[in-house]
Amino acid sequence: MPLRRAAVATLTLGLLLATAACAAEEPAGTPRKTPRPTPTASATPTPPPVLAPLRGTVAPSGGLDRPSLAAKIDNHEGARPQVGLERTDIVFEELVEGGLTRYLAIWHSDLPEEVGPVRSVRPMDPDIVTPFGGIIAYSGGQEVFVDMMMAAPVVNAVFDFDDSGLFYRDDLHESPHDVIVRAGELVGRHTDLPAPAAQFSYAEGASVPTALVEGTPNSVVQQRFSDSRWPSWGWDAGSATWLRSQEGAPDLDAAGAQLRASNVVTLLVEIDDYSYEDIPRTLMIGTGEAWVSTGGKTVHGMWSKDSAAGSIRLVSDIGTPITLAAGNSWVELVPSSGSVEIIP
Repeated sequence: MPLRRAAVATLTLGLLLATAACAAEEPAGTPRKTPRPTPTASATPTPPPVLAPLRGTVAPSGGLDRPSLAAKIDNHEGARPQVGLERTDIVFEELVEGGLTRYLAIWHSDLPEEVGPVRSVRPMDPDIVTPFGGIIAYSGGQEVFVDMMMAAPVVNAVFDFDDSGLFYRDDLHESPHDVIVRAGELVGRHTDLPAPAAQFSYAEGASVPTALVEGTPNSVVQQRFSDSRWPSWGWDAGSATWLRSQEGAPDLDAAGAQLRASNVVTLLVEIDDYSYEDIPRTLMIGTGEAWVSTGGKTVHGMWSKDSAAGSIRLVSDIGTPITLAAGNSWVELVPSSGSVEIIP
């Protein structure tokens, strides 16, 4: 009896297993389902940083959605120290009558509430400011020069025509070196204007500025505009900037700090001395020698500008485009009658 029961149990178990196996089999002709992989979350690519067009530095998101402001800044001894000059993106120094110089300064990345003292325009200013677009502020000028600037594709803010309080005379300087413009308010009235396009190429990422690759180490860049104006730039390793002097003395801002630049771009330019009597006109459309000083080194090359709207192109002696370091720049428009000396 025990053996029979065991056989029956074994038979029953076999039948159950066979039935289960048959139930598990799929009907003939039924397509097999391919298992789907479990979806995994894909990494969102990080957008590249937005660079300030006139400095090449990383810009805060949405923080530079405004036009640039250019202003004609006085460089007479009576105008020093200037207001806001230390916060510029780019400054052009140009020869004016009497062997003096004047600045056409550009602000975009860092906009002060006030800048000045502002003075009158000169015939080369439309060719300098046109590529930036935006706004230009100045005190006035000869009618022919004002008409030239009014014809340029920029918004003109002129002290002589101001009836809305954008300009005032301060108590720190004597007339005519005392006209200040409320820069923040002026730009705030024109937020519909676009931001400026980049004017120079900057070293990005792992790349380095051209002067550090192709240039020669030097300690001083000396420029002579005339017997009255000879600015210079000395390399300061501690701050990693070029420090500015004028006529052998440190050039100071309103806080008593020496003016400085990440890049000094020196261009040898021709001067038209005849078209406007005693008013020299720097010829900005053309070509000439260039020296670009960055990081304690200077690279020699050529500059060119093919139209009023065109930006300045810089090429080294071996034919490569010159890139600048991220930061502010001063452009020295030295007349061919002057001189440029790169001092080791």
